[in-house]
Amino acid sequence: MNTQSQLNYDRIAKAIGYIRENFREQPNLEEVAGQVHLSPFHFQRMFKEWAGVTPKKFLQYISVEHAKQVLRDKNTTLFDAAYDTGLSGTGRLHDLFVNIESMTPGEYKNGGEKLMIHYSFAQSPFGDILVASTPKGICHMAFADNETEAFAALTKNFPNAQFKQMTDMFQQNALHIFTHNQDETDRIKLHLKGTEFQLKVWEALLRVPMGQLSTYGNIAREIGNDKGSRAVGTAIGSNPVAFLIPCHRVIQSTGTIGGYRWGNNRKTAIIGWEAARTDITL
Repeated sequence: MNTQSQLNYDRIAKAIGYIRENFREQPNLEEVAGQVHLSPFHFQRMFKEWAGVTPKKFLQYISVEHAKQVLRDKNTTLFDAAYDTGLSGTGRLHDLFVNIESMTPGEYKNGGEKLMIHYSFAQSPFGDILVASTPKGICHMAFADNETEAFAALTKNFPNAQFKQMTDMFQQNALHIFTHNQDETDRIKLHLKGTEFQLKVWEALLRVPMGQLSTYGNIAREIGNDKGSRAVGTAIGSNPVAFLIPCHRVIQSTGTIGGYRWGNNRKTAIIGWEAARTDITL
């Protein structure tokens, strides 16, 4: 991400953090703009360019009451109604175009031995990203606030693999999700290392529609393990593919946004950004 883009995102992330922490007071435009040292006019323009909606509308999207409403209205039909939600374009459901293939037991056990992994750094609306792929598909995608640390996390997951910094078609296709109409995106292939339980949880996450939210309990019930919320939470926390596997769409049953391995402000930003693009009626 270039310096200006990174500065703009940092300001937006800070503003979102302020909104998230103070939504009960419904801060006005001047108050939020002051937190990032911009005039209300320039802040509103910058924010709308990034999110597609005004800060005021975004505040509605990320409030706890909105989260509760989404869960209340969609709780019983979150998955069953996925195909008649009327979403199109960037609201298209993940499970229509993301396919998971698990690594073989040998690849899993041997830490990626004999795997050639390509990796590259790219920009996203939510900061820089490290994306990596094997000859079968995307194996890792993570927000990379620090490139050295992000690459170290990748190599830790595949200690015996070979790595080459280059961009391939798997990566380019996956990154189109941020900038292109998903109807024009080829089917995205993931090649993941995980236990049978983890893969089942990640597949359930793919069925949560863009612009909607679920809870740990709902995901547990979806995979037939009503009492497995804690285990589900652990599996969600170990998701190796940021954004494509939408762990950011899982929140607490109270409507609280909850934790996110790449930062709570970023999670809040993604939820609001997706809600804006699917134009949920509050």
